[in-house]
Amino acid sequence: MNKILIDSDVILDFFFDRLPFSESASEILMLCEGKEITGYITPVIISNLYYLLRKNAKHDKVIDHLKKLLNILETATMNKQIVLNALNSDFNDFEDALQNFSAEFQKEIHVIVTRNTKDFKTSSLSVMTPETYLRSIQK
Repeated sequence: MNKILIDSDVILDFFFDRLPFSESASEILMLCEGKEITGYITPVIISNLYYLLRKNAKHDKVIDHLKKLLNILETATMNKQIVLNALNSDFNDFEDALQNFSAEFQKEIHVIVTRNTKDFKTSSLSVMTPETYLRSIQK
């Protein structure tokens, strides 16, 4: 089974129905829900999602959405070594570095799905847009 790290921009596309991106984001989450692929997010992504969703909804509703999300996604490990790797990396964006090294730590994750592929140019993992990833698994 394919195991992927789903970046926060993809999840936000889904939650905020940001067209045209929400269509592929929704398809990826449906594949996770159907157990056709395993999607991971990090604690940092969960925190960022809470913060951004909270701007438009009450705490209880945001918590409910995050719980539903965690029913279909796994949470990747975040620890001191991952943070140190991110701090010592060539990534320009610290948050992206955290996502990358968390995915690398999981070993079974080989793909990061994000719309910001350029931010992961130093990653040792495959980095794909949601659309590219969906095409790659349909072959």
